[in-house]
Amino acid sequence: MSALDRVVKPKTKRAKRFLEHREPKLNENVKNAMLIKGGNASNTVTASLKDIYALKKPNCILYKKKNMTRPFEDQTSIEFFSKKSDCSLFIFGSHNKKRPNNLIFGRMFDFHVLDMIELGVEKFVSLKDIKSWKCPEGTKPLLIFAGDNFEVNEDYRRLKSLLIDFFRGPTVSAVRLAGLEHVLHFTAVDGKIYMRSYKVLMKKSGCRTPRIELEEMGPSFDFVMRRTHLASDDLYKQSMKLPKALLGKKKKNISHNTFGTKFGRIHMQKQDLGKLQTRKMKGLKKRPGDVTAVDQESPQKKQRN
Repeated sequence: MSALDRVVKPKTKRAKRFLEHREPKLNENVKNAMLIKGGNASNTVTASLKDIYALKKPNCILYKKKNMTRPFEDQTSIEFFSKKSDCSLFIFGSHNKKRPNNLIFGRMFDFHVLDMIELGVEKFVSLKDIKSWKCPEGTKPLLIFAGDNFEVNEDYRRLKSLLIDFFRGPTVSAVRLAGLEHVLHFTAVDGKIYMRSYKVLMKKSGCRTPRIELEEMGPSFDFVMRRTHLASDDLYKQSMKLPKALLGKKKKNISHNTFGTKFGRIHMQKQDLGKLQTRKMKGLKKRPGDVTAVDQESPQKKQRN
């Protein structure tokens, strides 16, 4: 048994609360991310990590010291930092002659690496280079993905899922109009991924709904996809599995249409319409001298029946 897998019993109440905070829950906490700098990092990589840290705060940890590791060759260091800091997302930045200005986006499952996608930074504009108003810390962004590759190509589809996990922020039940302040736009075209960050400006429109304008606030990235390390279909399906308590019991014979209207199907026994009680009226009463259709049947037909 390794040092990471051994069971630790708390000796103080503070340690007990700390371990309870890390226990599995039906509704998990917000995913934290760690930003790690490799042994050789350029100024572009360092500035990129700082700007992504500014977007992701407060659910993010920035490691300032250099770490001599290579995630695609040895993942033990990344898994150790994930267990230590309770982070399920990470970005590893490095720079070398073969792969300059390199960012590795990854996520963990049960403190083991699930997916890793390596992106090269071809063009970068930092937050400081764009003079405009910035969004406050902790703002939940709107995520927009443009490009057929995000739906057709498996690597791009997994990258889209990874970016959603990384930038989605906390799960909320409702959002007010004034809270829509930040937009992250990802475009996949011609083998490149363009990431742009905008601030939402709400201006007067003469009606109740304001006129929306987008102002670029940074950071701005032009990525190119390099290496990928994707989980198998079985492991990926296992990581997406929801607990039974969240699924709830399925209600039979109940359906909803596209507008959310609820429909129910009722099963009833077959009714005998001959015994159906109708409204009693003098005109519907049978008189002694009246002849019905049954009485008019021929005696031969009755005999056959």
